[in-house]
Amino acid sequence: MEPESPSKRPSAPVLCVDRPVYSEKYMESELLHRKERTPETRPTPSLIPMSWFPSCSSDRAKAAVLSFLPILSWLPSYPVRKYLFGDVVSGLSTGVMQLPQGLAYAMLAAVPPVYGLYSSFYPVLLYTFFGTSRHISMGTFAVISLMIGGVAEREAPDSDFYVHQFNSTNKTLDTDARDTRRVQVAVALTCLVGIIQLALGLLRFGFVAIYLAEPLVRGFTTAAAVHVFVSQLKYLLDIKTTRYSGPLSVLYSLIEVLKKIGQTNVASLVVGLVCIVFLYVVKDLNDRFKKKLPVPIPGEIIVIVSTGISYGMKLCDVYHVDVVGEIPTGLLPPSVPKFSLLHSLVVDSIAIAIVGFSMAISLAKIFALKHGYAVDGNQELIALGLCNFTGSFFHTFTITCSMSRSLVQESTGGKTQIAGLLSSLVVLLVVVAIGFMFEPLPKTVLAAIIMVNLLGMFKQFRDVCLLWGTSRIELAIWVVAFIASVLLGLDYGLLVAIAFAMLTIIYRTQRYVEGLNFQLLVTLSLCLLQATECAGIKIFYSNTSIYFANSDLYVSALKQKTGVDPTVIQAKCKSHRQKSKKQKENGKREQSFSQIKEAAYVWWRGRLCTVASCQCCVPQDMEMGITHEVVDGEGSDLQENGQLVEAQAESDSEESRNFLEALSPVHSIILDFTPVNFIDSVGAKVIKEYAEIGVSVFLAGCSRTVLAELRALQFFSGAVTPELVFPTIHDAVLHCQCPRSHQSNDSM
Repeated sequence: MEPESPSKRPSAPVLCVDRPVYSEKYMESELLHRKERTPETRPTPSLIPMSWFPSCSSDRAKAAVLSFLPILSWLPSYPVRKYLFGDVVSGLSTGVMQLPQGLAYAMLAAVPPVYGLYSSFYPVLLYTFFGTSRHISMGTFAVISLMIGGVAEREAPDSDFYVHQFNSTNKTLDTDARDTRRVQVAVALTCLVGIIQLALGLLRFGFVAIYLAEPLVRGFTTAAAVHVFVSQLKYLLDIKTTRYSGPLSVLYSLIEVLKKIGQTNVASLVVGLVCIVFLYVVKDLNDRFKKKLPVPIPGEIIVIVSTGISYGMKLCDVYHVDVVGEIPTGLLPPSVPKFSLLHSLVVDSIAIAIVGFSMAISLAKIFALKHGYAVDGNQELIALGLCNFTGSFFHTFTITCSMSRSLVQESTGGKTQIAGLLSSLVVLLVVVAIGFMFEPLPKTVLAAIIMVNLLGMFKQFRDVCLLWGTSRIELAIWVVAFIASVLLGLDYGLLVAIAFAMLTIIYRTQRYVEGLNFQLLVTLSLCLLQATECAGIKIFYSNTSIYFANSDLYVSALKQKTGVDPTVIQAKCKSHRQKSKKQKENGKREQSFSQIKEAAYVWWRGRLCTVASCQCCVPQDMEMGITHEVVDGEGSDLQENGQLVEAQAESDSEESRNFLEALSPVHSIILDFTPVNFIDSVGAKVIKEYAEIGVSVFLAGCSRTVLAELRALQFFSGAVTPELVFPTIHDAVLHCQCPRSHQSNDSM
């Protein structure tokens, strides 16, 4: 093959620099033309109320009401035929799952099981009106319940409730007084958590969750899973042990379980192991066939129904299996929390408030990105605060969203929080009418339910191998969060993990600043008065590095300055594709129906002509074009064969491109990475959102260190390639202005 001559090669864009040397004095005097600022006149006291305070209007009042009550923005336009069936199925499925988890997680919170049902009703009902997420399921959660249980047992230990028997020197544990005290502690703690979350939401402190990096949260929740697993061993083995709290509590609990393992109740162990195996098999089947099953198999409810077997075999009386016990029927009247306990719960409430919010907002953002809508972090704080604060007056303990229930609510067809409302009504039915049926339920069954639900958290150990190959610093954050939370307890462990994450920011900033290599670069200085904005191209500059603490702020500013929001565009594209598909299906049906009518008409006319022995009707019809059109339509399909499909696909893609261009005239975004010293996995993820909507993202001014990090984070994959990185902004602009044919040839 002969080499291509220079004349045949496509002309590449050429960068020419021809300008005088500019000095700062010259630019200020000749180019910038700074005007002397006139001194501002302060308003007189009589004008202060008119100029400083914004005027109130009906639109602002309406916006404030819709922001505080998001349900008013979507409920009036709720599509009943489209959403109702999915919400009903999802609500019933989630409600069925709420029941056993509410009973089980109440044991983690060190309160009677019925309070888990209360916590699965009131807060879920309130979140329907105040929450902005459409898919997360509020209620009890293992990590939060365990943190509450540690506080409740610290403030009301068993040793404070031993009483002397009448006419005897022996002491017995007054469980009723102990449980009453622990409920008071849990309710007061929940009230304080609600106040903190509500105050943070009103003060617009929704950004606090961004300081909980993803590796930190995953390491912390994995450590919490270890605490929960160890705490359930005594219920699985049906032995009596002391519940420890504070540093090394998990080791003390494990040692005591091993010491008393000889006292294991064999009947409880057998029942628990059978339930674990059954629930694991059901969970595996639901994961394998989730696309074929209309509704997941309710393994937990099947296990709960086995209480009938427990009652029939009299496991409590004959084999001394520990059971749930008395469950009061009906709802308790509201009461005021005991505020005298609040002074000793401040530190714990802050940790629980932050962890609960971080769990909820992280999962809410995942579902919002998947389904193309936005969630408000500040309103989520307000919603959580109202749920916890108001619920504390109705004897609930702190709640947040559950990952397992949220996945069920979303996968079974839930579209809005109507599903959450129905799930709370299912719990209400049990509390009011049939709560007594759960009294013979063995506690080992609840322990089995908790342990199987921890499988998802234990799978997070895979993060160690993944982070080892991508970011050693994020691996260190994960390991420190895990070890500190396991050894020091969840409260102190969280504080240590946050402090270590902050130190990594200081370390990375200092290391990258000291390690910069000063190189001789050819820079381009554009005259500010002569610079013009190129159509369809946006250049974004931010004088900061990109990492977990500022990634949300970076993306928000990028969306605001460029006017391109990938979430909104994806939602509109999805709606457009659905409408186009529906219109095409309707057009095909109408075309088929018209062809059938035409063929029937030809047959009917021919039939009449046969009966009347007349041969002139068919030619007359052919002159009308009826038979000719039908034959031509079929023949064209046969002649073009597969070319029709290809042409249709090309027209569809062209239509999609035209629709994207109509939504946003911006086709290229150039990110100035000159001030970026480092970037982590969270920052790398947010940049790739634009590539999914057809907007090309170019990087300019990347240092070699940042490029090495991007390669280690596997950033250059899919639509983002190293060909989209340029040394200067001018290079990137010229590349964007180059014709598409030249770009494709250059990249080949």
